[in-house]
Amino acid sequence: MTKFPSAADLRQALKLTEKIEELQNELNALLGSESSVASAPKPRKGKRGPRQMSPEAREKIAAAQRKRWAKSKRDKKTTAAEG
Repeated sequence: MTKFPSAADLRQALKLTEKIEELQNELNALLGSESSVASAPKPRKGKRGPRQMSPEAREKIAAAQRKRWAKSKRDKKTTAAEG
């Protein structure tokens, strides 16, 4: 069962949050930052292009797929011959 915070816990959390904001503002004033609250990193602007794969990586993936296809075909032939 989930325990919900009491009213006293919520008041204490609010006091702590206000104190953190106050200290953050004080720190920003000392460091010359204009932001009142520390913010998360901003997302990049612009569209990212498609990921590029090296020719070696493409060949490695293709070889692995050919190996899987060969195994699949080999398994089908052996089950058809047995049945």
